[in-house]
Amino acid sequence: MKYVKVKVNFSDRVFKAVSDICKTFNIRHPEELSLLRKPRDPTKKKKKKLDDQCEDEALELEGPLITPGSGTDVLYIGPVKGNIYSSPGLYSKTMTPTYDSHDGSPLSPTSAWFGDSALSEGNPGILAVSQPITSPEILAKMYKPQALLDKAKINQGWLDSSRSLMEQEVKENEALLLRFKYYSFFDLNPKYDAIRINQLYEQSKWAILLEEIECTEEEMMMFAALQYHINKLSIMSSENHLNNSDKEVDEVDAALSDLEITLEGGKTSTVLGDITSIPELADYIKVFKPKKLTLKGYKPYWCTFKDTSISCYKSKEESNGTPAHQMNLRGCEVTPDVNISGQKFNIKLLIPVAEGMNEIWLRCDNEKQYAHWMAACRLASKGKTMADSSYNLEVQNILSFLKMQHLNPDPQLMPEQITTDINPECLVSPRYLKKYKNKQPGYIRDLITARILEAHQNVAQMSLIEAKMRFIQAWQSLPEFGITHFIARFQGGKKEELIGIAYNRLIRMDASTGDAIKTWRFSNMKQWNVNWEIKMVTVEFADDVRVSFICTEVDCKVVHEFIGGYIFLSTRAKDQNESLDEEMFYKLTSGWV
Repeated sequence: MKYVKVKVNFSDRVFKAVSDICKTFNIRHPEELSLLRKPRDPTKKKKKKLDDQCEDEALELEGPLITPGSGTDVLYIGPVKGNIYSSPGLYSKTMTPTYDSHDGSPLSPTSAWFGDSALSEGNPGILAVSQPITSPEILAKMYKPQALLDKAKINQGWLDSSRSLMEQEVKENEALLLRFKYYSFFDLNPKYDAIRINQLYEQSKWAILLEEIECTEEEMMMFAALQYHINKLSIMSSENHLNNSDKEVDEVDAALSDLEITLEGGKTSTVLGDITSIPELADYIKVFKPKKLTLKGYKPYWCTFKDTSISCYKSKEESNGTPAHQMNLRGCEVTPDVNISGQKFNIKLLIPVAEGMNEIWLRCDNEKQYAHWMAACRLASKGKTMADSSYNLEVQNILSFLKMQHLNPDPQLMPEQITTDINPECLVSPRYLKKYKNKQPGYIRDLITARILEAHQNVAQMSLIEAKMRFIQAWQSLPEFGITHFIARFQGGKKEELIGIAYNRLIRMDASTGDAIKTWRFSNMKQWNVNWEIKMVTVEFADDVRVSFICTEVDCKVVHEFIGGYIFLSTRAKDQNESLDEEMFYKLTSGWV
């Protein structure tokens, strides 16, 4: 919701233009972002007037900005020369922290924070601060895609990264959206990335409020509580910084503290076992295979999870024999189905088979069992086992995500304590307000406020930057996270369907329900190409599997760029210090270059 005027070279390719913009704004890893044309709401004709009004409120970070020490030289915001802390490339071991890792505020002085960037003369810090939504009318004016097909149409607006702004008819003073295009966030670090984290938080917040991504009611209250907490801390933080702008930090102590955290590796409490053995899970799990016209429920099995496979036995005693069912989870779709208050902990698995996908549901008894099995399923879907270093972290993330959704009714929380500084209509999506449409408005407000304050008790001790990171992590845990939809017609298919592209897979989806019909992992991909005459994308996988489709609402070049972009991002590693390989990006995404 912030408009910033910035000068960009019209003849640069969009990929380079975005790198320059991100360098100016101190956003690392510009390869994850791109420019998107504003989606048009088909129900509103007078949209242009609203756009003009928003642009009038643009932050005047442009100028004329005077170079320090000079009375005549005019400096504009454009490609930043010289080396500032925001590395345009990958990870750098020698980077100097630029933000307070507790509250995300810039380490003073501002000139050290932004180097010789033109923004040090303006007010760049505002980009690291989240602005609360002040009235429900703001939310009502925003375009909300009603169906999956509407969500898919938004993706028509992505600019072509390998062509210039001029070639794509971007006009002077045109408003473009700077968005995270690829949902693969590399090395998010509060010490360097306060603006990047705030940008991600804002993108995830609006995705939830505008119902671009589905979540349960418990999850919505958790997101609302985090928003409320972040809004409060943002106001307090900006006030504190006005009062404590000269705060001094002992650099040696700060460096030793950072080194301690780095050496401890996040204070892992688990003792490493025998690294030659692969951990296994074994427990009674209820299993259900849904079929049409079936009334059978869940059936308990003794299940063992080894490598990437689950074997189901009728009892523990029979576990040395032949399993009743066996399923390999490599390449499957894993979806949570959880209701904390109802003590429901289900895992939905869609397992690829020759004719499509087999659906299997697992029901766990409690949170601990669910966290271990869910983490194992997620890793197995990527072809990894529980021996992978990320397994314990995944278990802890799932447990903390569930913990944040617990409601803790506080007997001391009396109705008169419900303060006026909370505005529930601005913290939850319209769908949850409609649930109570037959109730009195005041009653609804108090009810939702009470629920948000209950959920807030789980997050009240978090620092500002930690709360934003938790919000982003919770967004990443939602079943629909990170899938970009396009309307497509598959070869041999008679109707329009959806192709979903995620960081590690392609998904063929039902256009009306969003259910996955078939999934293909990029790790099994041999090559992909485009027939530019008939605009058909063909992807070849191992075992002679070919997938061909035509995009009906968008140029196939956009889809081609998403696939190539994710392949490019998967090559990044922390031991790389060099800048981005721009030519490699163009080779993977341009198609005809």
